[in-house]
Amino acid sequence: MDTMRERFASTASRLLDDDPRLAVVLAEIGKDGFADALRAHPDRVINVGIREQLLVGVGGGLALTGMRPILHTFASFLVERPFEQVKLDFGHQGVGGVLVSAAGSYDWPAGGFTHMAPGDVALMDTLDGWTVHVPGHPDEAEALLRDAAAAGDDSVYVRLSAHANAAPRPIAPGRFLTVREGRDGVVVAVGPMLDGVLSAVEEGEGLDVTVLYATTVRPFDGRALRSATGAAAAATDVVLVEPYLAGTSTAAANDALADVPHRVLGLGIARRELRRYGTMEEHLAGQGLDPVSLRERIAGFLRTGRR
Repeated sequence: MDTMRERFASTASRLLDDDPRLAVVLAEIGKDGFADALRAHPDRVINVGIREQLLVGVGGGLALTGMRPILHTFASFLVERPFEQVKLDFGHQGVGGVLVSAAGSYDWPAGGFTHMAPGDVALMDTLDGWTVHVPGHPDEAEALLRDAAAAGDDSVYVRLSAHANAAPRPIAPGRFLTVREGRDGVVVAVGPMLDGVLSAVEEGEGLDVTVLYATTVRPFDGRALRSATGAAAAATDVVLVEPYLAGTSTAAANDALADVPHRVLGLGIARRELRRYGTMEEHLAGQGLDPVSLRERIAGFLRTGRR
C-alpha cells in the first residue's frame, strides 16, 4: 500500500493535468514526488526552497490572481511557523487554497519536537471558515484531496499521516460515518485512530458503544453526534479520540449537545513533551493511545458515568 503522502503526490500531479487553475507550491519537502509534474507544468509547480513563510505568501498571491493553490510541507512548517501568513495572506485577503500537511503529531518521532505539530488543528480552529480533513487511509486522502481541489475558493486543510488504518471506509466529506452501534456511549475516532479504537472497544467481551468515524473535523458533524447519542439508551457519554492535541474538539462536541445532558472526554496528544521518541507505536503507547490504554481509559470513563 502506498502512503498518504505518495498518494497525495500522484493525485495532485494528475489534477494538475486536468485543471489549469491548480498550482502546487512546495518548500523543498516533497519535491521528488512532483518531478514529473514539474517537467509537465513548470509554471504551476513552484518550489520556494526552505522558506515556509514565502510558501504561504506565494500561495496567497496565486489565489489573488484566481488560481487554486495547493501548498505542501510538514505540519510544523505549514501551520505553526507561517501562521501569521496563513491568517493574513488567506484569511484577511479573503481568498482560499488547499494546505496539505504531513508528519503532524508523531509521524517521525526520531525527528524530535521540531518536526511535530500536535497543536496544528487547534491552531487552525482559531481561524474562520477553514474545512479540516483528517483521512485515515490513502484512498480517503485521495478522495478528500480531490474534493478540496474542487471546492471553489474555499479554504481547506488536509492533514496527512504515516499512521493509517488497514482499510479505507466509505466516507463522505463533511460527514461522520457510523461504524459500530451500541447503547452505553459514543466514541468518535478521528482519521488514523479508528483501527486502535475498534480494537479497544471490541477486545474481550467488548464495550457496548457506538463508534463514529470522523475524517472531516471542521465543520464538526454535530448532527451525526446528536443522532448517535439520541439513538442509544444511555449514550450521553462521549469520548473523542484525536491524533493531535487532546481536547481539540471537546468544545465542538459540547456545542452540538448543548441542550442534552452529557459528558465529554477528549483523548489525544498531551501537552507534555515526550523527549524519548522511539517508534510511532511506542509514542502512541506513551500518549495512552494504543488499544490497551484506550480500552482502559474509555471503560473507566463509562464506569464513572454509571455510578
